[in-house]
Amino acid sequence: MHAASPPRGVPALPQHDRGGVPAGKLIHVILDNYGTHKHPKVRAWLAWHPRWIFHFTPTSASWMNAVEGFFSALTRRRLKRSNFSGIVDLQAAINRYIAEHNDRPKPFLWTKPAAAILDAIDGNAAPSV
Repeated sequence: MHAASPPRGVPALPQHDRGGVPAGKLIHVILDNYGTHKHPKVRAWLAWHPRWIFHFTPTSASWMNAVEGFFSALTRRRLKRSNFSGIVDLQAAINRYIAEHNDRPKPFLWTKPAAAILDAIDGNAAPSV
C-alpha cells in the first residue's frame, strides 16, 4: 500500500504534501461508522500517518441521520463548486447558510407516536402498527 493512499473502504484523502495543512497540524476526518476503522490495513495506515485522526459516527445513533442530512444540504447548497479564499471566507459562507437555515425553521415531524419512541429508547419497544 502506498504511504499516501488511504486503505480500501476509506474515501480518498488529500495527500500530505499538497500544502493544504501546515506541517505539524493534526488532520481530523469524520467518517460513517462502517466498520472500516477496525480493519488491519486501516489501523496500519493510521499508525504510519499519526497526524491523521479518524472520527467515526457512533453505531446505532439514528439521531446522527439528521446531522448527516444537514451537512449534506450545506455541502450541496453552499459549498459544492464554490471557491473560498481561505478559512475565514469558508467560515463566513457556512455561517450565512446556518443563519438562512435558521430563518426558515421547520418543525420536526415524528413518524411514530411519542409512546412508541419512548418505549424504543427504554428498550421495551413494542412492534409499531
